Amino acid sequence: MRPLLVVMLKEPRPGRVKTRLGREIGLTGSAWWFRHQTRSLLVRLRDPRWQIVLAVAPDAEGLTSRVWPADLPRIPQGAGDLGDRMGRIFRQLGRGPLCIIGADIPGISRPRIARAFRALGRADTVFGPAPDGGYWLIGMARRQPLPNTILQGVRWSSHDALSDSIASLPAGRTATIDVLQDVDTVTDLHEMGRDARPRAW
Repeated sequence: MRPLLVVMLKEPRPGRVKTRLGREIGLTGSAWWFRHQTRSLLVRLRDPRWQIVLAVAPDAEGLTSRVWPADLPRIPQGAGDLGDRMGRIFRQLGRGPLCIIGADIPGISRPRIARAFRALGRADTVFGPAPDGGYWLIGMARRQPLPNTILQGVRWSSHDALSDSIASLPAGRTATIDVLQDVDTVTDLHEMGRDARPRAW
């Protein structure tokens, strides 16, 4: 069985996605950016080395949406905070290497995803850190069943998100890969320049 790459995404409706960016460029503009960024990301990340699965929200609308490629399997994110939702994904999708990413990080590429899966050949967990103390990727080898306590008690959207997440995991070796920035503000867009422009390669 191929490793799984789960992309967490929301329906790109104004007021539902990238609201911080929307306060600066308008909610319609930020939803447009997210929709096209995600579409180009999914094109770029297709690779025979792994299977892409979409974890969608809201559940019912996401499962029937025509926005995302129809050939990619979908699962509902379900209720709860980010830790609840990611924890369920790790526990429910069987054994073997699995990485979860967000959809709003323009710098994600096939080589970086391949690096994460290679890291899971020698580590139990891998993270792709973000400059703000969070992370853009979490992956687990899932050689053993995972407890319900993983990713619980994490201070999301804080400088402690990565360290709290690591502390919630069973003992084992943790690897890290590239540091990448997501897009929350117009400043982020300007700092990333061309990298933040949605593209199809």
